[in-house]
Amino acid sequence: MAGVKELLRSEEDGSLSFGDHTLPEKTKLEGYKHQGDIYKVKTFNEMTRLEKNDTFLYESTPGTTVYNMKYTNDGVQFSLEGSEDVQITLDLNEDAEYEIEVNNETMGMMKTNISGKLSFGIELENETPVQVNIRQI
Repeated sequence: MAGVKELLRSEEDGSLSFGDHTLPEKTKLEGYKHQGDIYKVKTFNEMTRLEKNDTFLYESTPGTTVYNMKYTNDGVQFSLEGSEDVQITLDLNEDAEYEIEVNNETMGMMKTNISGKLSFGIELENETPVQVNIRQI
């Protein structure tokens, strides 16, 4: 799969796909319109970051390629791939508890901080995409 060639795209189901963890140099796309909001993505092999209306949504180190990201009333879901284990930070509800599931396996519960940030790591193997579901408890 390796990379969303247009860096950011709207999917038919209303979700977003973004990033390209194979790029050797930082590349960005600004001013992308999706469902009435303006998005910006910065991506390369060391980092991928997504913003919505100038507000942080997602960041990974090293870089990742994210497919079908969709925020719901109680969380977020997406699949991702990368070339090595990754640390992800998401913007969610402030001071809330979430269950993290990777490939239908519960990784545990985590609480966001006062600013709503949730950080966790995922082990990635051989560029194989993993499905991530994060649900507020």
